[in-house]
Amino acid sequence: MALITISGYPCSGKTRRAQQILDFIESKLKEPEYTGPQYKIVVISDHSLNIRRSAYNDSRSEKPARGTLFTNLQRQISPNNIVILDAPNYIKGFRYQIYCAAREFKVRVATVFVVSTPDQCRTRNEARPKGERYTAETLDNLIQRFEEPSSMVRWDSPLFTLLWTDDGIPSSDIWKAIISGDVKPPNSGTLSITKAPTDALLNLENTTLATVSAIMSEQSSSGSFGGPMQLAITPTLTIKVMLPGRNVTLSELQRLKRQFVTVHKKAITLGTTEKGAVDWEERRIAEKFVAYLEEHLQ
Repeated sequence: MALITISGYPCSGKTRRAQQILDFIESKLKEPEYTGPQYKIVVISDHSLNIRRSAYNDSRSEKPARGTLFTNLQRQISPNNIVILDAPNYIKGFRYQIYCAAREFKVRVATVFVVSTPDQCRTRNEARPKGERYTAETLDNLIQRFEEPSSMVRWDSPLFTLLWTDDGIPSSDIWKAIISGDVKPPNSGTLSITKAPTDALLNLENTTLATVSAIMSEQSSSGSFGGPMQLAITPTLTIKVMLPGRNVTLSELQRLKRQFVTVHKKAITLGTTEKGAVDWEERRIAEKFVAYLEEHLQ
C-alpha cells in the first residue's frame, strides 16, 4: 500500500521519527472518521533484522547487510501493508533500488530525511551501550559518504525533512502522501517478461504457410482475382481476407510471409512485455497475418 523510507546520518534520531510515524498512523487508523481498509504497519530496521553496527565497518560486510534489508523489504511490500524502512539508506543508488521495488509492487512512496549535525550524532553514539555503538571511524566514514535526499529526484519524492529542533512530524502531509498520493507505474526495466509457449514458433510457421496455401488454392479454384475470400486454413479454422483486384502471386505471399515470421520470431525468442496481450493460438496468428497481408498487398 505504501513505503516510507527514512534516511539520515547514523544516530541522527531516525528510530525516534519512525516510532512517531508509526504511532500517528496507528492512531489515524483507529479514528471513527476513518472508514478505509485496516492496513498492517511493518517496521524494518537493522535492529529488527539483527544487523550489527559492525556490519558497516567495511564494504564486504555492509553489502550483505543491505541485501538483507532489501530482501525483507520485498517480502513485506504489499497492497495491505504500510512499510517503514528505518535504516541509514544513505546511498542514493540504494534508495533508487527501493523506489523501483515499490513501483513494481504498485505502492505509494514517501521519504523522510532526518537531519542532525555530525557532532550531535557523535555524542549520541558515545552515549549508547558499547554493543550498540558504531566505531568512531565507521561513524565518520558513514557521515562523509552520506548522499542527501533531494526532492528534485523522483525516487526521493515526496520528501519530508525533519530538523533536530522539530518536536513533531508533518503527520497530515505524510498521511496524505501514503493514502492518496500518486502510485507510480512499474519501470519497464522491472516488468516481468511474458514468455511465449513452447509450440509458438511451430504454430507461427504452420499457420502462415497454411494461409498462403489457402489463398493460392482459393484463387485457382474460383478463377476470380481479388476481393473478399473465405480461407479454410484448417478444417476448424476459416478466416476472411480482402485481396487487391488482381492476381496475387506466390512469390509475393512468400516474401510477406517471411517478413511477418521474422518479426514475430523475435517476440517468441526474446519474450515480450505486451502485458499479457500476446496470444499465439492459431486463430490469432492467422488473423494477424491476414491483416498484415491486407496492409502490404497493393
